[in-house]
Amino acid sequence: MLSDSSSPILCHSPRVSIIGAGRVGSTLAQRIVEKNLADVVLLDIIPKMPQAIALDLMEARALENHTRRIIGTNDYADIYGSEIVVIAAGFPRKAGMSRDDLLQKNAEIVREAATNAITHSPQAIFIVVTNPLDVMTYLVWQATSLSRDRIMGMAGVLDSARFETYIAMELGVSPQDVSAMVLGSHGDSMLPLPRYSTVNGIPITELMNAETIERLVNRTRKGGTEIVDSIQTGGAFFAPASATCMMIETILRNHSRMLPVSALLQGEYGLNDLFIGVPCRLGCGGIEKVIELNLTDTELDTLRISATSVRHNIDKVKDILNFVQ
Repeated sequence: MLSDSSSPILCHSPRVSIIGAGRVGSTLAQRIVEKNLADVVLLDIIPKMPQAIALDLMEARALENHTRRIIGTNDYADIYGSEIVVIAAGFPRKAGMSRDDLLQKNAEIVREAATNAITHSPQAIFIVVTNPLDVMTYLVWQATSLSRDRIMGMAGVLDSARFETYIAMELGVSPQDVSAMVLGSHGDSMLPLPRYSTVNGIPITELMNAETIERLVNRTRKGGTEIVDSIQTGGAFFAPASATCMMIETILRNHSRMLPVSALLQGEYGLNDLFIGVPCRLGCGGIEKVIELNLTDTELDTLRISATSVRHNIDKVKDILNFVQ
């Protein structure tokens, strides 16, 4: 027997279920248990694969000094009672593909995962990782009928971390001193905000010239593609797993942090009924508040262009799935 699925998880221990045991999902499971955040259920459609990963992670518990349990399963019934459900199932990008190229392949996978997950964990908060992320988050919202506080996409945390990394590398400073903000869709039309990006409180606009900043902005927009083009057969997974884990930790430990996530807008920034990356306050209830920044006309125009791209893909996926709202 490869998993610990017959052993009950203690009722006082939070449970996070991860749908999709690929590189992102399995790395996320490792992050969660080694931070001692929750017990984990790792689900995948491939027989024996999530069970094997769960056993491997269980065998590392004594070495990593934690007692969290990891269950590997192919059965949605095993995710019952989850506080958080992460949807990471779907096809990854390959070299030459954009995130939008995954629209048709991943739409049905994500909708089916959301429908099954909400049946067994109706009180869960959902975090979507599958690309194209903003559209997939919209699909999960439609499939689950959740309120907007309980559903979000992981994107802005990752994109902001990439921007922070490039700033730190350029200036030769610790990334711990860098704070950056990236809004918009998780794609080429994302909106890094140099005005809201600082090093120990100093705006980067005072530390770098405009040409350097624009180069780092463009690298941030292409951050995922840079990795995909090098790997060829897949995309990033360490940083996406870390970004998702930060969101999970913030929710489970009620840190009330302000993080950029893909959230449902209902009038903020002049946008409605779509998911796009904006700063939000996260806590134990999920999205506690959507923060509306005072953007310049140029920044707001860029955000709305990004939103137009997301809405176009929402329309496409509705046609693909014969979607009835």
